[in-house]
Amino acid sequence: LFLNHAISRKAKRNKGRLLPERLRPEQRALAKYIFPGGALDDIGHTVAEMELAGFEVHDVEGWRMHYARTCEMWCQRLMARKSEAIALVGEAKYRIYVAYLAGCALAFERGTARLFQTLCSKSAKRPSPLPPTRADLYR
Repeated sequence: LFLNHAISRKAKRNKGRLLPERLRPEQRALAKYIFPGGALDDIGHTVAEMELAGFEVHDVEGWRMHYARTCEMWCQRLMARKSEAIALVGEAKYRIYVAYLAGCALAFERGTARLFQTLCSKSAKRPSPLPPTRADLYR
């Protein structure tokens, strides 16, 4: 089984074609300081690529509001241990991560950032390794 836990963005359309996302200043800062070389995909494209790679998708679940709360709590805990954090990584990096976590909490809360968990397995000509319904996954 493969569980993909990924932050994503909303798909963009223009005259029926998907467009690459233009980076806003805060996105450029993320790309430079937090996730160098990283990029956000939309869930539709992610699922399509999984299928093209030979995976069977069993479940997709949105975790946006859970992650909004998670980022908020991480930010609060980081600020509560400011002195220790600065001693470990310096003032500049501390400030970058406080801004990142606070911004992420807002982005997930407002729906401008999304988080999905996608459960899949390698496609096979045999029964699925999973129970037949989502309810069975949580028993």
